[in-house]
Amino acid sequence: MKNRITALFGIDYPLIQAGMIWCSGWELASAVSNAGGLGIIGSGSMYPEILEEQVLKCKAASDKPFAVNLPMLYPDIEKHIETIIKHKVPIVFTSAGNPKTWTAHLKSHGIIVVHVVSSVKFALKAQDAGVDAVVAEGFEAGGHNGRDETTTLVLIPKVAKEITIPLIAAGGIGTGRQMLAAMALGADAVQIGSRFVATPESSAHQNFKNVVVNAQEGDTQLTLKELTPVRLVKNEFYQQLEKAYENCATTEELMQILGRGRAKKGMFEGDLVDGELEIGQVASLIDEIIPAAEVVKEIMTEYQLARQELQTEKYSFE
Repeated sequence: MKNRITALFGIDYPLIQAGMIWCSGWELASAVSNAGGLGIIGSGSMYPEILEEQVLKCKAASDKPFAVNLPMLYPDIEKHIETIIKHKVPIVFTSAGNPKTWTAHLKSHGIIVVHVVSSVKFALKAQDAGVDAVVAEGFEAGGHNGRDETTTLVLIPKVAKEITIPLIAAGGIGTGRQMLAAMALGADAVQIGSRFVATPESSAHQNFKNVVVNAQEGDTQLTLKELTPVRLVKNEFYQQLEKAYENCATTEELMQILGRGRAKKGMFEGDLVDGELEIGQVASLIDEIIPAAEVVKEIMTEYQLARQELQTEKYSFE
């Protein structure tokens, strides 16, 4: 399958695995890349020496292109940049910050740069900063999110209309039919996170994977918009936040409740009570843990079948 994104990244399918904190290590990234998509190492939860180890292991496990997700707010970002350049990581996805900060520097070393946005405004800013492509993420997505709560169904055609560089759709996508819908809206590819959490290669704790496959409609909620918006499973920690909101908690009080290390506690260590459990709305469509390569195959097979169905008499208006 050839289009602007497969040509840009040198991959077989326009399917990207999101670089999720605590879930996206070298095992998941290399498995997705080996299956024909683009795997991403999520560096936001890694110390510099850990990222270097992960990059080396990913290169040893796959001769296919892979990427590193680089949150701009990472406190030791210069060291991550050094590792990426030193080991010739071919693609970097930046997020949570100003793309102008590092884009030119990364591109001067031959690195393809993609930036994650949640609005047309920031998509245009990313394009002006010189990135090679953007990921437009609707509010259905898990983890950190935009404040405007623009759905993927609305966001993708709006961004596609305004930019000229390749567009990757994200948020609420986990099946082949959803991928086809995103492409019909103007995307060149899709980025999928939640579906890849529920794989053996994901570094998420088994407890968290079990929560994902058991999630039902309405089990997640976007919250903490006063700090950094994040979509969470409604566990006991989430209920604690809700009570704080009912009591008109200040931003400082919310920060105190959140504390430090909540995401690690929940997603990596498996604390389902006090941990922060970040996952997208699409979790309600996920009901089994299967290898990452099977996820890629399943999505691409369903995508092709859905395309064929749309060309049959069943959907003909002639």
